[in-house]
Amino acid sequence: MQAVIAFVVTSLVFLAADAVMLRNVLQPLFASHLGDQLYPDGFRLPAAVGFYLVYMLGVMWFVSLPALREASTTSALVNGAVLGLVAYGTYELTSWAVMRDWHPSMVAIDMVWGTTVTAISAWAGVTAARAVG
Repeated sequence: MQAVIAFVVTSLVFLAADAVMLRNVLQPLFASHLGDQLYPDGFRLPAAVGFYLVYMLGVMWFVSLPALREASTTSALVNGAVLGLVAYGTYELTSWAVMRDWHPSMVAIDMVWGTTVTAISAWAGVTAARAVG
């Protein structure tokens, strides 16, 4: 039951925070550098759903389940930050390496965001799961 609670809370925190950040910071930033290269309707829903499911499963496997076994919310926070940095860094640095209009500000802001949102979401999910179970 703890794993289910951790998954649900982690996902809800991540989705809510990411929606706000995407709408208010990242979408305008990416639009300013990529313009008409962006998808006209904002995003492709199947791809977005796929990302969130795969990423949340990765957070659970590599961060939340180990933190629950260790009974450590600090572990969730630290390992969530590391996973976020690696995942978002992989995407951003690869994009910057191969795409002409990719801008260093996009790289920096999105990497900091991925590190932060993954850490906080994983911490919140493990904290909630430990409180219930």
